[in-house]
Amino acid sequence: MDIVQIVSLGLVASLLIILLKEQKSSIAFLLLIFTVILIFLAVIDHVKYIFSLLQYMAEQAQVETMYFKTILKIIGIAYITEFGSQLIRDAGLNSLASKVELAGKLFILMLAIPIITALIETILDFIPGAAG
Repeated sequence: MDIVQIVSLGLVASLLIILLKEQKSSIAFLLLIFTVILIFLAVIDHVKYIFSLLQYMAEQAQVETMYFKTILKIIGIAYITEFGSQLIRDAGLNSLASKVELAGKLFILMLAIPIITALIETILDFIPGAAG
């Protein structure tokens, strides 16, 4: 599915959702979820290609595997969190969407701690007399 088809699907679904929202809000929300899943399935192959390309580039640059995988996990958490929180917002549950975003940020911070630690240690190694 190319971008024109994805945008067309989004526009048609949007019109249907707007029309259904007044009388059948639950069906409109199910249509929204179905459309989002279709779009996600349409782009998943492109995401896989991007990740494999990034992995190839990291191997060529001899980036340590742990750091690269951690960064990919962080990116994945960010996208999944955004995806979920927007869907929850579309359901009219802004407070819950904010909590999902907070959880995503905490998971990202938890994953980033080893990278931050390694970065601080590297910086301290460059400062004379700072390393203990």
